[in-house]
Amino acid sequence: MKKTIATLIAGLFATAAFAQAPAPAATTPAAAKVEAKQEKQAAKAEVKETKAAAKADVKEAKKEAKADVKEAKADAEEVKKEAKADVKEAKAEAKHAKAEHKAEVKAEHKATTVAAVTK
Repeated sequence: MKKTIATLIAGLFATAAFAQAPAPAATTPAAAKVEAKQEKQAAKAEVKETKAAAKADVKEAKKEAKADVKEAKADAEEVKKEAKADVKEAKAEAKHAKAEHKAEVKAEHKATTVAAVTK
């Protein structure tokens, strides 16, 4: 029994020695500094690209807004012209209707006067 326990304990020690992971390679401080510097440069480049893209988006949005304003002004001008034309046409129709009414009243008055004279 003592022999089996000793064998088991020896086996445990043997497997424990093989189960350990190899120690990680220690990076030198100079290599770490270089790596940190590269990461910092990459981050700066990314920020620069992002700013450039945002600037381009803003510029495009301003350009589109100006085009929209220009189009809205043109539409407003067109509506204004149409409204003026409609007013002019309505005035002409009113003038024509007034003239017709005046002529009818004159004709009716004439007819009444002629009928009164002939009686």
